[in-house]
Amino acid sequence: MANSIATGVAYQDPQLNLVAFTAYTVATAPAVSPAGQVAYFSNGAAGSPVLAFSNGTNWLRCDTLAAIS
Repeated sequence: MANSIATGVAYQDPQLNLVAFTAYTVATAPAVSPAGQVAYFSNGAAGSPVLAFSNGTNWLRCDTLAAIS
């Protein structure tokens, strides 16, 4: 991504109009604070990939609102 712009745990490429997330695992999850962060977990849905957001206390799966596991 030659024109990528770092935006926290993600990268935005204006030419391609996409956002690419850094891949985390449940074991390598970044800090949950501050609330409102979004991250990609390669194994956060009981071993399957999932997007999750931080509520300031937990990383919650976008599909079920359950904590990643």
